[in-house]
Amino acid sequence: MSTGRTEGLSPEEERPVPLRTALRESPGVSRLAVVRFAGQFGDGMFQAALSGAILFNPERQTDPLAVAAGFAVLLLPYSLIGPYAGALLDRWDRRAVLLAANVFRAALIGVVSAGLLAGMGETPLLLLALAVVGISRFVLAGVSAALPRVLPQAWLVPMNSVFTTVASGCAGLGAATSVAVIGLIGAGDFASAVAVALSGAGSVLGAVLAAGFRPRVLGPETEAKPGEKNTVHAIATGLRTGAAAVWESVQVTTAMLGIGTHRIVFGVNTLIMVLVLRQAPLDSSGLSGGLVGFGVAIAATAAGMLVAAVVAPLLIPRFGRPRTVVASLLVATLVQLVLVTPIAVADSATTVQHAHQLLLVGAFLLGLAGQTIKLTGDATMQIDIDDARRGQVFALQDTVFNIAFVLAIALAALVMPEDGRSHAVVLAGAAIYCAGIAAIALNTRRGTLTR
Repeated sequence: MSTGRTEGLSPEEERPVPLRTALRESPGVSRLAVVRFAGQFGDGMFQAALSGAILFNPERQTDPLAVAAGFAVLLLPYSLIGPYAGALLDRWDRRAVLLAANVFRAALIGVVSAGLLAGMGETPLLLLALAVVGISRFVLAGVSAALPRVLPQAWLVPMNSVFTTVASGCAGLGAATSVAVIGLIGAGDFASAVAVALSGAGSVLGAVLAAGFRPRVLGPETEAKPGEKNTVHAIATGLRTGAAAVWESVQVTTAMLGIGTHRIVFGVNTLIMVLVLRQAPLDSSGLSGGLVGFGVAIAATAAGMLVAAVVAPLLIPRFGRPRTVVASLLVATLVQLVLVTPIAVADSATTVQHAHQLLLVGAFLLGLAGQTIKLTGDATMQIDIDDARRGQVFALQDTVFNIAFVLAIALAALVMPEDGRSHAVVLAGAAIYCAGIAAIALNTRRGTLTR
């Protein structure tokens, strides 16, 4: 069983092996996979139900700043405490953490459902959603940190692809289930409450499966003694420890730069999509408006992510991890310029229809590029980071994901018109991709100079 190492694998060593062999020789992988799949199905249901109740509710005023505030409440606070919580993944039994987190998440989902039935206001609902989403990200970081404990190192790249493929499908299926439930019952707080309550089933199943692992089989290797001060110290220094581990590895730093760059632009494009879809659709325009139209765009992005799960294991052994990240950023830059720009300049029913179609293609390709970067980053962190710090690094990655996403939305909201069409903002996204590529080039030079 691998516990991680500081040296990266050569492309030859990263060659994938048959999935059937991996599952037969590593039975804990299947259980850990279902913990993630069940959780992401529930997350998809939960987030789609709340989007229907809040983001796409015609009775609520949702200008660009309001959308940014909603995303900030959902993601930013966890991003600030994530690295500290990540220290617990490297000090406490990860099996116990996954079990407790799933139980707590199920309980909070029940509270949110009751709040919707009681007509709870938007602010307390968002605060409760903050807690649910925060725990979900914690669970995902725990599963990623635990995977190298139940799977030999040579299988990490293909298994990450399998995990991400099925997990994305589960999240999409969960979101579709919520939309179906709301459509069947009728729009309103009652329908959203039912969908939210049903989403708790994923957390319950995750808790049951996590309980089936033997204590400490998911790591970490070193157990903290009761009352030991080092645990408190590890929590207090989680951000610094995770950042130091990232900086020590040039390849991990490259992966983190790629992830952060893509999430910044993805945040900007998400705001554009929400604002465009909130406008009354023109006759014969390409995308349906509201939650259904947003679901179509998410489905296009998810399809790209599914393709990435097939493409990434082929690209990484051939080109290596850093070049795979750079190639993905180059593709994303072209997509931003060619396929996202038209929505900012469309001014008639015909051009809007064409721009919507291009935007869907762009969503697919950005999902492909972004998920390829993410898969490459996951493999890099699992291979190059030692087990004692892996949880903190994955928590830091979540922080990069969320802070980059939220800050991008907040800054774009300050200059974005209410219809979501801004040529300058779209071009700024392409410039950010180029800046990310330049930063990776400088980081690679740092590694060359220190050899």
